[in-house]
Amino acid sequence: MRQNLPITNVEYVVDERQSIVSTTDHRGNITYANPYFIEASGYAEEELIGAPHNILRHPDMPPAAFRDLWASIKAGLPWQGVVKNRRKNGDYYWVFARVTPIVENGKAAGYMSVRTKPSRAQIDAAARLYKQEMDKPGSLLLRQGRVFASRWHRRFVAMLEVPIGLRLGLTFAMLLAAVAVLGWAAASPEAVMRAGLAGWLGAFAIAVFAAVGCFWLYVAQAIVSPMKQAVRFAQRIAGGDLTATADTVRGDEIGQLTRALCQLNANLHSVVGDIHTNFDNMMTAAHQISGGTNDLSGRTDSQAAALEETAASIDQITAKVKENAGHTSQGDGMANNALASAETGGAIVTKVVDTIAEISESSQRISDIVGIINGIANQTNLLALNAAVEAARAGEAGRGFAVVATEVRNLAQSSANAASEIKTLIEESAEKVKSGTLLARDAGAAMQDILASIRSVSGIMNEITVASNEQSSGIEQVNSAVNHLDEVTQQNAALVEQTTRSTRRLEEQGAKLMQALSVFKLGRNKAAAPVAKPAPVRTPASAKRKAA
Repeated sequence: MRQNLPITNVEYVVDERQSIVSTTDHRGNITYANPYFIEASGYAEEELIGAPHNILRHPDMPPAAFRDLWASIKAGLPWQGVVKNRRKNGDYYWVFARVTPIVENGKAAGYMSVRTKPSRAQIDAAARLYKQEMDKPGSLLLRQGRVFASRWHRRFVAMLEVPIGLRLGLTFAMLLAAVAVLGWAAASPEAVMRAGLAGWLGAFAIAVFAAVGCFWLYVAQAIVSPMKQAVRFAQRIAGGDLTATADTVRGDEIGQLTRALCQLNANLHSVVGDIHTNFDNMMTAAHQISGGTNDLSGRTDSQAAALEETAASIDQITAKVKENAGHTSQGDGMANNALASAETGGAIVTKVVDTIAEISESSQRISDIVGIINGIANQTNLLALNAAVEAARAGEAGRGFAVVATEVRNLAQSSANAASEIKTLIEESAEKVKSGTLLARDAGAAMQDILASIRSVSGIMNEITVASNEQSSGIEQVNSAVNHLDEVTQQNAALVEQTTRSTRRLEEQGAKLMQALSVFKLGRNKAAAPVAKPAPVRTPASAKRKAA
């Protein structure tokens, strides 16, 4: 026998409102465990599935109990009894177990076990008897989970386990024998009188009538009354009252029927209880989903409204960007025109500088010519002086020549004076031309700087134009994406509305199913969960109206 250690003295008290349900294959390996089984055992579900059921066996349980269990279920009979199980951490818990074979194609394919909380009296009695069996093996008699301690109790149980058919057959055989004797006596009264059996026959007849009365009393007590109890028990189950209980120590067909009804009641109780629990969880989840979808619907509506506002703002931004792009294009054109005008002005200034330079060269040439004229005037003046000297020497003969020489000298003097004035004017003009040349050069340099600045501005304006066009294209893409997102949001809102309606239908159907399950009484004092009224479903249209 498997020994599961260590153990503690800490008891885990089973919830009387819960049922522990599990199924195993024909070898006893666990194939299903309901949530409360997992909680009570302390194991994880993956640790239980596929594991042998005896991992829960407590060392205080006598081996005879499990021998009786396997002998009963392998014979196709149900088994029920109080069992002490071990939790994973070594703690223990008591259950009242009912084990039923799962029959497929006439053979036991597995076993179903339903366990509930036993009473404290049942626990104390089982603990005492199991300790007795552990201390003195073989001191107890176990039949399908029933424990019998005394010798007379065993004999009584042996009598009760005689099949009803055999008991009825023996009783009918005795009655038929009595009827045969009475029939013989009635057919041959002379022979009876000769044999002196008349008195005995009277007594026998009285005994027969008494036996018949006892037989009917036995039938009423041993068959009819238990059958009525079984019928009432079955009627309570059929009426949905799964809190009914019945117990019997009989081992005959009526006892088997009663235990089968108890097992049926326990199985229905566990199944309906699990359905109640699962539907409670489902209804809670449905309420949460309903609240979540309503919240999501509100957020989706807000998102849709925000997206619509965003789309409108992006449309306005797109229009502004396009307008700015147009203005930038105009500015670029104006910058290009200014560049062309500045280039023209620069060329003109360059020509002015060149012209002033030419004027300066001409002034220099004129100054040279004036110098030549001044030299000629000086030479002429010298010649006139020489002529006057010669005329004075000639006397009267040279007087006319002296007059001419004087005029020539005066003319030369005037020419020299005029040449001197011209030189002065030319020098002044040369200084002004030089100043103009410097100013023209400065103007040319400034025009070059202006040209460079205008070219830079033109390049920047061109880049701004390109960037504005790219920005406009990007905003159009964003606008398209926002519009697509708005469509998706509207679709999501429709899906949220559909989900909310489906959740509402699920809640309504769950409430109807809970009402149908309320026919079964589980003794939990727990009413079906009411259906929460779902919040109004907001549609995309309402979101648009809200945004507007």
